[in-house]
Amino acid sequence: MDKLDDIKEKVERTNKHSFFTFLVFLAISTAAWFLVKLSETYVTQTSYRLLLVEAPADKWVSSEGQSVKMSLNTDGFHTLRYKMIREPNRVVTIPLDEVPFRLENGNTYSFSSQYVAERLAESLGISATDITMNDAKVYFTMDALKSKVVPVVLQADIKTVRQYDLYGIPVLDPSSVTIFGPQEVIDSIKVVKTELLSKANVSQNFSETMPLDLLGGQIKSNVKEVKVDVQVEKYTEMDIEVPIKVSGNVRVRFFPETMSVKCLVAVRDYASITPEHFSVAVDKQQMEAMQPLLDVRLASWPPTVQILRTHPDKVEYLIVQ
Repeated sequence: MDKLDDIKEKVERTNKHSFFTFLVFLAISTAAWFLVKLSETYVTQTSYRLLLVEAPADKWVSSEGQSVKMSLNTDGFHTLRYKMIREPNRVVTIPLDEVPFRLENGNTYSFSSQYVAERLAESLGISATDITMNDAKVYFTMDALKSKVVPVVLQADIKTVRQYDLYGIPVLDPSSVTIFGPQEVIDSIKVVKTELLSKANVSQNFSETMPLDLLGGQIKSNVKEVKVDVQVEKYTEMDIEVPIKVSGNVRVRFFPETMSVKCLVAVRDYASITPEHFSVAVDKQQMEAMQPLLDVRLASWPPTVQILRTHPDKVEYLIVQ
């Protein structure tokens, strides 16, 4: 029995080894067959949807969703790669600012379909000569957009270090832009904002280039960004007495005769700021109504000065005959 068991065990080992050898050769043969097949050249008819972008600022592409037909003449490896692309994802993007298109008539334009072949070849990793376009030209339509000039408004969150602050209003270049879009959208827009300019711990002048917020593509502009110049200065407190006056032929004495203004001024301007740079407004209607107290307010001051507080907000008066 022992000898019989030994013989059976040897036969089983031999069979297993033979089967394993068969599987190895089968795998090698299959791989070789696939390599031969994938090395062959195949012709595949297909179509790709066009996505036309970067149209001129004053126009929009009205012929959306069009497709172009072509033949792919390439090896099996690249054909397999193409087959793995789902149909909804078979899109060729053509930037019109990189393609020389021409006006055919009316609002119809065209460009050579070779540009589509080059773009597609680049994405598939093949030569443009492996793609045969069905048509020599691609035709599309563009319609004119409405235009409007609007000011640019800076969106900013600028935090300075202690005792420093912005000096005046940031300067934008350009300060206004021409926007383009559908009539109903253009009519509702009064300004174009920048993207948010965010900075912290600022203590000196700086410049930034900020993109415009074009509402997610709802509007277009031939200007995509603006330069922002921001001046920063060290500030200090200043107390100043501003005379209370009233215009006209009536002579009036006020009690008190001045308004006390506490403000922040840039250190570089401290010596040059005088009461003449400020003015106080009096409520004349209250005076005409012979009310005993008149409301007063600070009416104007230099744009680089920051007002902290004023006193008083009411005054007594005496009309001098």
